[in-house]
Amino acid sequence: MQINKTIKKVLWGVILTFVLFFGILIFHIITAKPAVYESPNLQVSRIDFKENIDSAAAKKICADLRSIKGLTSDSIIVKRNVVVYFHNNKITDSKKVYDELMTKGNYIAERYILPANLASKEVCPVDQNSFSYKMSQKINRFFN
Repeated sequence: MQINKTIKKVLWGVILTFVLFFGILIFHIITAKPAVYESPNLQVSRIDFKENIDSAAAKKICADLRSIKGLTSDSIIVKRNVVVYFHNNKITDSKKVYDELMTKGNYIAERYILPANLASKEVCPVDQNSFSYKMSQKINRFFN
């Protein structure tokens, strides 16, 4: 008889613990607010160089670009006489970056401007009419 009472007490303890943790989980899900990130509006831009860029010139270009406000140090890619960089478009734009870079060095380069037919093209790779996209939107709205 003593064993039955002990087993019942342990079982009740496990059930109450489970109910308590489940209640806490539900409370957290209901009261959770989506995280608000103060992230910059990153934009990718490109500068095409007419001259060949060797490793020394690439280092100088990267150093000059890093000194411009609005660019981060890890967002500069130099390949095949083209420099691609990411900048915060709330702080600077590609024209300002290009102008500042040209004043810092004697570079023969031009700013890449996207053709009008590509500028209006949608870049989202997800089909917004698909079932999976609509379902994920509904789930996202439910929890947020």
